[in-house]
Formats: sequence, C-alpha cells, structure tokens
Amino acid sequence: MNFSGSYHGADVTFLLKPLPLCDFVDDVGEKERLIQSGRRHYSEMLSPERLPSARYVAVFDEACRANGERMARDCLRLAQLVAQRHNGPGPVAVVSLARGGTPVGVVLKRLLERVHGRVATHYSVSIVRDRGIDANALRHILAQGHAPASIVFVDGWTGKGVIARELATSIERFNREHGTDIDSGLFVLSDLAGAAACAASGEDYLIPSSILNATVSGLVSRSVLARALGPQDFHGCVLYSDFAAHDRSRDFVDDLERRALALAGETGAVEAVDARAAASRSQAYIAAAMARYGIHDVNLVKPGIGEATRVLLRRAPRLLVLRDPQVAAVAHLRLLAEEKQVPVEIDPALPYQAVSLIRSASDA
Repeated sequence: MNFSGSYHGADVTFLLKPLPLCDFVDDVGEKERLIQSGRRHYSEMLSPERLPSARYVAVFDEACRANGERMARDCLRLAQLVAQRHNGPGPVAVVSLARGGTPVGVVLKRLLERVHGRVATHYSVSIVRDRGIDANALRHILAQGHAPASIVFVDGWTGKGVIARELATSIERFNREHGTDIDSGLFVLSDLAGAAACAASGEDYLIPSSILNATVSGLVSRSVLARALGPQDFHGCVLYSDFAAHDRSRDFVDDLERRALALAGETGAVEAVDARAAASRSQAYIAAAMARYGIHDVNLVKPGIGEATRVLLRRAPRLLVLRDPQVAAVAHLRLLAEEKQVPVEIDPALPYQAVSLIRSASDA
C-alpha cells in the first residue's frame, strides 16, 4: 500500500491509498452546493484535475526563476529549525501534510541528511479539516520503530491556521488514546496566520509549488475520504499516472535542493516570526472581510497567495482581491481569474498579496 508517487522511493512514502477515479464531481457548482449545504463534506469529493495550460506552465517556470532561491533558502532555514528543535544525533521522521507539504518535506529530508548529518525518513499523510489527521497513518509510522519524539509535521504555509489547529486537536486526541507524546507543532515555510510552531518566514510570497497541483506533488491528488475506504485503510487519493509526461515533481525538488546546498554556508541564526502579530492581523482581516462582503461562513475567505490559488484551481470563486495587480507574484492568479472569468478587486490596504472569496452556494 505504500508508494512514492513519481518521486524517488528514498524521498517519500505516501501513506495514502490509491483509488480509481472515485467520487468525482465534475460540476464545481454542484460540489459547492453539496459542501455548503452540509450534505457532503469537501473531503468526500474530488473534481478531476486537468493539465495546466501552456500559459500557466510558463507562469510556473517564471515563479521558479523568481522565487526558487527564496523558497530554497526558507527550506534551509526550516531544516535548521528542525535540527535545533530536535537536538542530538537521533533520527527524524518528517511527516508532511499531503499534498501542499509534500515537496517541502522531500527537500527538508534531503537537507537534514546532507547539511545537518541527520538520519531522516519522510512520510506524507492526509489531514482533513473537521476530520483530523489519518490515525492509521500515524500508527503505521510508530509501528516502523519511529519514536514519537522524532516526528516533525511539515506543511507549505498557513492561511487562516485551520489545519494547524486541526493538527493540534488531532494529535492531542491521538496522544490521549495511545499514550504517546507526539509534538503537534507545525513547521512551515510561511506562517501568515501565526499558527505554526516554527516558520522560516511570515511573509505572503509566491511559493512556486502552490501554483500547480499533481504535476508538482508526485502526481498525487488531494486526499479524499471516499466511501470505498475501510476502517483500516489510509485516506485515499488518485494517482494521475497519465500526467507523467508533464510531471515536474522531481525536477522541482532537485532544483530546490541544488539551490539550498549552494546557500548552506551562508545561513546564520533564523529570526523568529512574530506569531502573535500575524495571528492578530489574520483575525482582524477575516472579521473585516466577512463584514465588508456579507460573508457568514469563515471557510469562504481564503487569504494569502497559496490559498487564493487553491480556490481558483478547484473551487467556485466569487472574487479575487489583490493588493497590487502588477507584482509578478500574482501573475498566475490574474491568468486564472481571466480564464475563469472571476472578477478582480484591487485593495492597496490588503495585508496579504491576495485573497480569494468562495461563492456562496445560495448565490449560485
């Protein structure tokens, strides 16, 4: 059941169960109605992924050129933070949250080994809002002999901090039920919500892997809690093997590792992110946006470039709000908004580079 997607086997083990094209809902509007009415949870449905357009791939390539070094430097900082948190020569079990955390986890595992001389193993597992982390996957990791204290949870970024809080709740419950002492702290590249235990940055910048879906994440889909899964199964996914000719997963992490190793001698002390200020800013903006746009469900507000991208790729967007439409970091969002005919509003006072609002099903 364990597999590595399109990555090398040494890079990651996905603790997910590959499924056939399960519970696909091709009509995004219908999916939103099912989710927002409470008839189906978002994790029970997938919309089929399509290959990105040539224009969109060009934007991804430009993002890699513009921000590849910055992301590599942040991966290096994150590896340093993990090494500092987990003092001593012991092994580290990197547990990335599929799939936004997967490329970060691959690079982090390599840097822990090659820069810090640590033995590292990388698993990528599913966590679902309101459903928690995959407990079967955690039990599997422990069964491989990894000490609870060796586990480090990794993701790409925080938006509102929902997943960080879900992780904390899930791990508290898991520890209570299993008598373990796993640390629920989340390590991320960019912590917009002030919800992570450790972050390389608190800035909203374009993390290139947020632009693409399966073709930069090992050809693996978003995780899904399909009806076909049994109580002992890992959470499910779809493996897009037919996208192999267009896959960028290995090239992307190889480039990040190369850049990070070239920078390894330059790193100094990593400055702490002001989590309290980030959390206050996040809470204030969410409240103001809900009042301004007449939104009654906080889940319809998605702040930050990463979350805004996800909305435009796979949800029913109502509005894209940009602080400055001319900056290169939001070029892919402007392209997606154009392709999907999503209105764009400019707000120079926006505390983030971008925010996407999801259309309420009652307005459809």
